[in-house]
Amino acid sequence: MRTRALSLLLALAASFFSPSVAITDTIDLTTSVSGNQTLLSAGGVFQLGFFSPTGARTYLGIWYASIPNKTIIVWVANRNNPLVRTPGVLNLTSDGRLVIFDRRNTTVWSSPAATTGNQITTRAAAQLRDNGNFLLSSDGSGSPESVAWQSFDYPTDTLLPGMKLGMDLKKRLSWNITSWSSATDPSSGIYTFKLVMGGLPEFFLFRGPEVIYASGPFNGAGLTGVPNLRAPSFVFKVVSTRDETYYSYAVTDLSLLSRFAVNGEAERVQRYVWTNGNWSSFWYYPSDPCDSYAMCGPFGYCDMSATPLCSCLPGFQPLSQQRWDLRDATGGCVRSTNLTCAGAGDGFWPMNRMKLPQATNATVYADVTLDRCRQVCLANCSCRAYSAANMSGGVSRGCVIWAIDLLDMRQYSGVVQDVYIRLAQSEVDALSAAAAARRRPNRKLLIAVVATVAGVLLLAAIGCCCFWRNVKRKKLQAKTAPSASSRGQRQIDDPIHSEEDLDLPLFDMDVLLAATDNFAVDYMIGQGGFGSVYMAQLEDGQEVAIKRLSQKSLQGIGEFKNEVKLIAKVQHRNLVRLLGCCIDGDERMLVYEFMHNNSLDTFIFGQLCFFSTETASYYNVFTSSEMFCR
Repeated sequence: MRTRALSLLLALAASFFSPSVAITDTIDLTTSVSGNQTLLSAGGVFQLGFFSPTGARTYLGIWYASIPNKTIIVWVANRNNPLVRTPGVLNLTSDGRLVIFDRRNTTVWSSPAATTGNQITTRAAAQLRDNGNFLLSSDGSGSPESVAWQSFDYPTDTLLPGMKLGMDLKKRLSWNITSWSSATDPSSGIYTFKLVMGGLPEFFLFRGPEVIYASGPFNGAGLTGVPNLRAPSFVFKVVSTRDETYYSYAVTDLSLLSRFAVNGEAERVQRYVWTNGNWSSFWYYPSDPCDSYAMCGPFGYCDMSATPLCSCLPGFQPLSQQRWDLRDATGGCVRSTNLTCAGAGDGFWPMNRMKLPQATNATVYADVTLDRCRQVCLANCSCRAYSAANMSGGVSRGCVIWAIDLLDMRQYSGVVQDVYIRLAQSEVDALSAAAAARRRPNRKLLIAVVATVAGVLLLAAIGCCCFWRNVKRKKLQAKTAPSASSRGQRQIDDPIHSEEDLDLPLFDMDVLLAATDNFAVDYMIGQGGFGSVYMAQLEDGQEVAIKRLSQKSLQGIGEFKNEVKLIAKVQHRNLVRLLGCCIDGDERMLVYEFMHNNSLDTFIFGQLCFFSTETASYYNVFTSSEMFCR
């Protein structure tokens, strides 16, 4: 007592005469923390000391030392026993307890006494660590075997990386987190997130005695109501053994500050991450309407992708259709057809991608196959459904049977787990027939699809024909198009294709050159402003008259176009028949049928001399009045 009194006097003196000082990270049997003194973890991450949220009441707590002016309390020792008579003192007693005294030396708070397996020695010490744990070691070594008490075993509202949320059956510890009463009152609030043991363990968020959120049963691989429990820089795990069941998480990036807390004001559990100078909400639950506990009542399930959100399980119907139509599904559903309770009279219908129904009151058979589980369920008239109990490693081991109403079910878009719902066999047959009908192709739909595909193929064929026709035409145009001289000669327009496609036969230049001996003068029968006219005999013996546009002429292009368009389209007894044309580079030629009666001047003058005017004009060559003889 004299030693404790002396420590108290020294602490009071320090609080009154010394400024706020962060001593070491450890206290032992000879040191204490009081007034403005604090403990600082070795890496400067966390700090322990007394704080007063409102100034009237004082508490011993732990907060982030590395976040200036952003005080977030992660643990409170005496949250329900505030210190009124300040200053307070934290001591480590010889019997291995941490004790808070007020200024009258009255005990305000005390940690549990050390267990018999951890006898306190003179080297006992309590150390604040960089993970936020305040650990009391019986011999000061800090080894797992020497731990007599630690703050991690007594969470308040916050779960830090490495802490456990659940239950230690061997040590009889319950790791729960409970909200503050208000933002300035750290006493226990009405919101608690904790594990409930039973058939399959599950975590629940309570508001007083009422459940407002459930994580879904643990199936050996994960929590079926939290299918996306993974994130970069985080490692999440749920452990369930004979001695303990708990949820915990770790951060792979040690520089990342994270906390998981019960937010009483928002009525949810929430994960925070310190980024860019602020606490950002990483994720939270409940996060959508389907996370609300038992939202769709007994035998109903929720689906965020459906409208309305709630549906009855197959073989069930709303208990109150009127309330259901008003979007109040809390009354749940009832069977459409009663069970026969005879083995062959009942069957099962699988529901895929499901959050398992609440299973704390379900029965688990550890080493039973699903097929055997089916038989056990059929033999029990009270059995409503069954499912695999352990999905660890992707292998189903054991099963769970529900002999109670199915509550808090939800369907996801991804794979979670299958639940086999017990129904009357007639219901199973009807559901099977309906499913088969949905798999069969609809006759009308099939006809419509075939007709549509045929129409598309027909249009595609027509389009291909048009496309290739245009390609062929463009190739023909490219073959017959004139080219401009590299010395800047005038490029002549294509008289056939520049305005209309007249489908006129084309003669090869080599054929016409051979027939006229390279347009020799001996073959010329007329000449004018347009050019010259040659008489020639083709390879097949046909005699033709060839009009060749003079390359020096500046007036024949328009006439050439007009003649092609008019004569090619119009057949008249007073017009010679146009057989075709030839276009090669700058050359433009028209090939006519040759007229054996010669021209009009033969009959007028009775000689073999020709007026170029008459001869040329017979073939529509515009000439001057000049006569020549051959």
